[in-house]
Amino acid sequence: MTSETGKNFASPGGCQDRLGRSRRPAFLSPGSPAASAPSSEVPRGSPPRLVRSFIAVVRRDLRLAVREGGDAAMTLGFFVLAVILFPFGVGPAPELLSRIGSGVVWVTALLAALLSLDRLFLADYEDGTLEALALAPPPLELIVMAKVLAHWIVTGLPLVVVAPILAFLMGIDPSGYGALVAAMALGTPSLSLIGAIVASLTLGARRGGVLVSLLVLPLYIPVLILGSGAVEGAISGLGARPHLLILGAIALAALPLTAVSTAAAVRLSLE
Repeated sequence: MTSETGKNFASPGGCQDRLGRSRRPAFLSPGSPAASAPSSEVPRGSPPRLVRSFIAVVRRDLRLAVREGGDAAMTLGFFVLAVILFPFGVGPAPELLSRIGSGVVWVTALLAALLSLDRLFLADYEDGTLEALALAPPPLELIVMAKVLAHWIVTGLPLVVVAPILAFLMGIDPSGYGALVAAMALGTPSLSLIGAIVASLTLGARRGGVLVSLLVLPLYIPVLILGSGAVEGAISGLGARPHLLILGAIALAALPLTAVSTAAAVRLSLE
């Protein structure tokens, strides 16, 4: 008997979701202008084509996320519920909650980011779309970064938006709200970038979700320390700028590292 995954690899229309709709990006569809246009019109590696391919992968992943609706709701729901539960465990004393509030928000944000990390490449790996993307004209590094951006928009951006509300519930001083949002905006992309490397290394592994969590949590510690330190610095009057600058530097350094290493790991998993 041929497995479902095998059928997806073998048939041109195999990369479909449960409703029979194609999971492939627009530039991989046989009838798309990008696929049917003569190669002489636009060079294969030209910037316009690369930008269109990047946008196509981002839009495709966002469309799948909205259609399935599980990752964003699960990540945001866990984030909110975990923060709300802390006062029941440590007590409702305002002084205590305001003192530990920034750390609680950041720890729960890190844990929430882990929930959908193992599925960043897994669905495309299982149905053959990832192999098609690897064989497509755009560089695999570009496709990887497009998928990471879509993952951050779905899972990281909601955390940035909700963080001030949870800071208010935890009794954090209002002077730290701006630093919290800025630290979240700079830190959560690093979570997606670092997580993508680990997720690509565990493709095809048994119990990959547990393995991803064990490997990625130690790598998240610098982001946790700097993120909570930025809030504390803003509240105490020392300033959050040094912490925010280092968070931004980590995100910038992770961009090329993630693109190269994740693409190499994906190619290795497809061999």
